[in-house]
Amino acid sequence: MHSRLPIAVPPAHHETAGSYVQRLATLHGLPLPELWEQVSHPRRPGSTSRLVALDRLAAVTGHPASRLARAVIDLRRPEPDWLAYRHTPQPGCPRCTARHRGGIRLQLLAHHHYVCTRHQLWIGPPDPLFHRPPHLADLPEIVVAQRAHLRLLHRHGPAATYDAVLTGFLICAHRWDAGPTGDTDVWHSWTRRTDLLIPPGTEGDTFSASRLFAATYPEAVKIAAPIASLHWRRLAGGNPAGQRRFAAEIAHRLGHPDYHPKVSQDPIAHWIDQDCWRPPSAPTHTYRGSRYDRARAPKADAGAHDRHDRSARWFSWKRTGGKTMLFHRTLAPVVIRDWSPHLELFVGAVEATASSGWATPDVELLTPTTPSTYLPQIADYIRRDPAPSDYLRTATTPLPWDQPENRPTRLSRPLSRSERDRQRRSKARRPQPQTAPAYKKWP
Repeated sequence: MHSRLPIAVPPAHHETAGSYVQRLATLHGLPLPELWEQVSHPRRPGSTSRLVALDRLAAVTGHPASRLARAVIDLRRPEPDWLAYRHTPQPGCPRCTARHRGGIRLQLLAHHHYVCTRHQLWIGPPDPLFHRPPHLADLPEIVVAQRAHLRLLHRHGPAATYDAVLTGFLICAHRWDAGPTGDTDVWHSWTRRTDLLIPPGTEGDTFSASRLFAATYPEAVKIAAPIASLHWRRLAGGNPAGQRRFAAEIAHRLGHPDYHPKVSQDPIAHWIDQDCWRPPSAPTHTYRGSRYDRARAPKADAGAHDRHDRSARWFSWKRTGGKTMLFHRTLAPVVIRDWSPHLELFVGAVEATASSGWATPDVELLTPTTPSTYLPQIADYIRRDPAPSDYLRTATTPLPWDQPENRPTRLSRPLSRSERDRQRRSKARRPQPQTAPAYKKWP
């Protein structure tokens, strides 16, 4: 028999079971382990991990089981398409969930959910430090980009849209650090938006990687439109004429009319060379396979705070956020794809996303600017023959998720140098097992 709690607080939309039980325990002043054991059962006989039981939660809260199953995403039956949702819970729009008392409401949001269009608040990718979402009253183009993102989802499906938007962020991040190429370059728009989202001199209080994604979000969605389209992917994977048409379309969306793909330091050429003729990349992890049965959400450790402080200092010096975005875990699925070569360090994988492979030799041409001065230039990229794949010829819209059973084993994300050093220090601090002293034998 399960006693009913006196405060009948409802769950938020797509709230996780752990977040809901945590709020119930906070409101009633109960220990979380005690309430968690009351509303859950062992995952399997003899297992220490527990899953929330729908009937027990309904008996404790007084809410109908059907209503709880619609709101708490862990309890939905049949289970949702976990690939379409982020693998990390995060706070959603605070104004939409203001009536749900008891603390932070952690929700499992879909990959396409970046902006609350009703309240004009940026939600963005998961932020482990849970910063307050910025208001977008002075940046209406970001709200417009969210509506365009939803239209892409309706037209091309979740798989192609997820891959295309992350690829758009990847291209924008590389070009942000490269600097402007003219007065019409979107680099100037990114600078203007970051000055509003992270005013100069306030980086210690307002900086977050999520706000950097907000600054480039409109252009990432614009680039995602041709990347998600099978028509444009076939042009990029076809003959040189189709490649030039695709490059011209991307250049128009980036405000760079004189753009030509280069064999190195160019993420667009890398996508044309390596990725356009292959299926969209799926998420590396899903929520169902990682934190499904935990009562508490993972908290930011000391390493997360250190990385945030270093990124804030770097941004205060450079005022460009491309490097921070490239090393953010949100872009990991398009930095390390199923067909990416194995590299020891993550920085090598990031650098590889801006270089092409076998199409043209990676050489530097010497272009004379004056009779005695030569300026080195990187050679233009071109693939003489169509891409060696039948995938684009047989693919249809909407593109399905590339299921794990159809994919090769994806290599794990390589560690950065700081992560390797921190792992080495933690092993050194780990207590060694005590062994019995060796007794000296008497002669």
